[in-house]
Amino acid sequence: MKRSILSMAVVAMLLLGTMCACGEKSPYPGFQKTQNGLYYQFFEKNEGAQPQNGDLLEVLFACIINDTNVYIPAMPNIIQLQESSFPGDLFEGLAMMHKGDSASFIVNIDSTFKKMMRQPQLPEGFTSTDVMRFNVRVNDFYPESEYLMHYAAKVKKANEERSAKLKEEHPEETAIAAQQLAEYLVKNKIEVEPTPSGLYYVMTQEGNGEKPEAGQIVKVHYTGKLLDGTVFDSSVERGEPISIPIGVGNVIPGWDEGIMMMSKGEKAMLYIPYYLAYGDRQNGDKLPAFSNLIFDVELIDFETAK
Repeated sequence: MKRSILSMAVVAMLLLGTMCACGEKSPYPGFQKTQNGLYYQFFEKNEGAQPQNGDLLEVLFACIINDTNVYIPAMPNIIQLQESSFPGDLFEGLAMMHKGDSASFIVNIDSTFKKMMRQPQLPEGFTSTDVMRFNVRVNDFYPESEYLMHYAAKVKKANEERSAKLKEEHPEETAIAAQQLAEYLVKNKIEVEPTPSGLYYVMTQEGNGEKPEAGQIVKVHYTGKLLDGTVFDSSVERGEPISIPIGVGNVIPGWDEGIMMMSKGEKAMLYIPYYLAYGDRQNGDKLPAFSNLIFDVELIDFETAK
């Protein structure tokens, strides 16, 4: 997990220790200066823990040079806090922040490109006298060992929001799909209660009790059907199970949830409403939009992702 602000900012740009106010007057109104030469200005400042080297920070940030935005990502980025590459660099500023803080940092442009971004020289169009500023908001931070846990929680929340949006935008189709699934369950005498998300889970063979965690690689055999019995995909027919990471959004939400409920060696039936499957889009010739799905799944094994 060595993703950092360095590579992201470099790509975008090439395409176009101690906090202490010093006595000298700042050349940048509203900014204070640390002993190492970092100029900083906080817009929101909270209390509590601060990130340590190696922690992962979820940040929204923008890079501005001479009042021109040169890099503004649409989504938060994950940045790993590292030792400063030169006195007064951006990492010094990040280490000063708390969860929920927002601040602006003015750094030496020449050192940032050459020492922090490891560029042999400034990109064309920039000079050593240009003012380089980073506006940053820290949404969260945590140890690298907790990355998968936090990521899985975000995937779960995104799936919940997706389901709610589908139901809101397609009330008629949702009602029809719900009625079809309910009738199928009654006809086939399936009486289990759904999970809070709407998934129906029926164990057909017990496993050994060990269950996979988010980010682990699961090895599964499966057969997928529509409610009318049409088989649209089957690893069993192909004669080879598949291996996939689970709980991190690589598969449909019904699979992420259902397979993580299973233990090694277990077999189960997953009855998945359309909004936990492929939603309002058609998937190939055999899967119409708003399709409820049935999966006969066997969790053969799982292992930690490398």
